[in-house]
Amino acid sequence: MRRGVVVFALVFPPIYFSFLFLILEVLMVDGVSGAEFKNQLRAGTPKFGLFLNSHSPTVAEQLAHSGYDWLLVDTQHGPMGYESLSGMLAGIANGGAKSLVRVGGYQDRPGIQQALDMGSDGVLVPYINTVEEARQAVSCCRYPTTGTRSVYFPQRSMNRAGLLGYAGAANDNVICALQVETADCIRNIDEIAAVPGVDILFLGQNDLCMSMGLFEKYKFPEMYTSPELQDATQRLVTAARKNGVILGLFLFGTTRVGEFLEKGFPFVSVGNDLHHILTQAGAYVKDIESVSKDKGKAWSRRPSNLL
Repeated sequence: MRRGVVVFALVFPPIYFSFLFLILEVLMVDGVSGAEFKNQLRAGTPKFGLFLNSHSPTVAEQLAHSGYDWLLVDTQHGPMGYESLSGMLAGIANGGAKSLVRVGGYQDRPGIQQALDMGSDGVLVPYINTVEEARQAVSCCRYPTTGTRSVYFPQRSMNRAGLLGYAGAANDNVICALQVETADCIRNIDEIAAVPGVDILFLGQNDLCMSMGLFEKYKFPEMYTSPELQDATQRLVTAARKNGVILGLFLFGTTRVGEFLEKGFPFVSVGNDLHHILTQAGAYVKDIESVSKDKGKAWSRRPSNLL
């Protein structure tokens, strides 16, 4: 490829050379379509990512260049408004990663609409409890007649393919993920998983443990390996496999990644941007404490409950 570019530069004028790099840039940013991304996941290809809670377009763009397959902007727990969200999604697109947005819930039609219009590849809808809530979430993600998403032009989502090019393929390309994080959701998981248009069922172990009363029953972190949670997880896995739905989940760190890959979860978050910052900061602080002590200039970190 490099040799071909050199020959191209020698034979053709600079304007064509610039055009070539524009084409390469478009190919790099576009990557695979949403439909192909989902097909790869269904085939078992792992896709790793992070949640973003810092409402920073700069951080979003830098992490998009770090090698993760996808980044999710968490508007449920993060302080970002629509303007910050717009900048973050632009930064992620520049880095070539797939983008998702966690919205407020199935009833958050404006949030779903804005996220997709701004160019997000999909949404994660939290706190799904019933099959009707699942249907409403799916409906908001897709254009008629499959769903009820409103169409409007121009939008960033349509900048590359145009109105007809984007809207005509959007129902296939959009990634609709539903969060499994309540005892009611587990009770209704067979019906929820069977809803047409549900692409990913995303396990939220923290809230699910809370909902099932496991934080009251077990000492931390025993609830995460409890038989009750294992049984709920297996019910989710069985329902997803029966209906061809992709499995995903949120983890803090990489310790249990292998375990969940073996269980059939290819769509995995290994934390969030702030957790990454704290983890690296903690590693540096620990090293500084050790080095300063070795050099007879002992130094200790300021007290913190986060590290």
